[in-house]
Amino acid sequence: MGADGCILGYFNGSDVGRVADVQKIKTPLCGRFVMIEIVDDAIVVNNICKSYRLYDKPVDRLIEALSLFGKCRHHEFHALSDVSFSVKKGETVGILGKNGAGKSTLLKILTGVLTPTSGSIKVSGRIASLLELGAGFNPDYTGMENIFFQGLLMGYSHAEMQLRVSAITEFADIGEFINQPVRMYSSGMFARLAFSVAINVEPDVLIVDEALSVGDAGFQLKCMLRMKHMQERGTTILFVSHDTQSVIRFCQAVIVMQAGRIVEYSADVLTATKNYEKKSK
Repeated sequence: MGADGCILGYFNGSDVGRVADVQKIKTPLCGRFVMIEIVDDAIVVNNICKSYRLYDKPVDRLIEALSLFGKCRHHEFHALSDVSFSVKKGETVGILGKNGAGKSTLLKILTGVLTPTSGSIKVSGRIASLLELGAGFNPDYTGMENIFFQGLLMGYSHAEMQLRVSAITEFADIGEFINQPVRMYSSGMFARLAFSVAINVEPDVLIVDEALSVGDAGFQLKCMLRMKHMQERGTTILFVSHDTQSVIRFCQAVIVMQAGRIVEYSADVLTATKNYEKKSK
C-alpha cells in the first residue's frame, strides 16, 4: 500500500513473455487512475532465425578455424527464417508442415533446447513439452527417477513431485517397467511416461511434437481427451501433427510452415488445413 493509501500492484518481472495491453482503472481507495497490465499473449515470437554452418568434409571445419585469411569453407543452412507469430493465453494452435519444414526446430527454441541465431521469444508461465522421444530423459535412470528428474527441471521439489507420482504412474500405465531404466522402454512406453509427466506438472503452456503418433490408438485417444480437459482449463497448447483431422477437431488456429518460414497462420482451421493438404499432394 502506498503512502497515499492507494493499493499498489506488483508484477513478477521474472515472468518471460508478458505482452500486455495497458488500461487505466480508477481505484475506489484513491479516486485516481492507475496503470495495470492485462496480459493476453502466452507466446510471442519475433523475427526468429536459426542457421547452421554446413561443411562438405569434417576437416573443412578445422581448416576454416585455423585459416589466417578467414577463408570460408562452409555454407549456411537456414532452418528458420524470419518467423513471427503470437499465441493468446488459453488458445490451441496446430502446426503443420512437411518433414524439414522447421516445426521441431521452432519448438526446441520455444522450450530452450536450442538458441535462436537472431530474434526474440517471450513465453509467459511454466512450459511442459513432449518433443521427440528421449528428449530431456536420462536413458540410464529408471522411469521413476526420470519423473523426479523432470520435476527438478521444471522447478518442483522432490516433495511436490511425490504428490504427483500416483497420477503420473496411473496415466502412464506401464506397470513394473516404471522401475526399469528407460533405455529398455519401447517407443510407445516412453511416449506414455513422457506425456503423463508433461500433463501432470500443471503447465501454463503445453507443447506436443508428433511423439504421440508412436502410441497405440487407445492411448492416443486418452491423450487427446486429457488435452481437451487442459484446453477447457485454459492451458495454452501448441500441437504438431501430420494428422490433419486431429488438427481440425482440436485446434482453434493453425500455422503452416514450409522451408523454415510460416506461409499461413489462420483461425480458419478447416480452410487452412484443406489448402495444406492440396499443396502437399
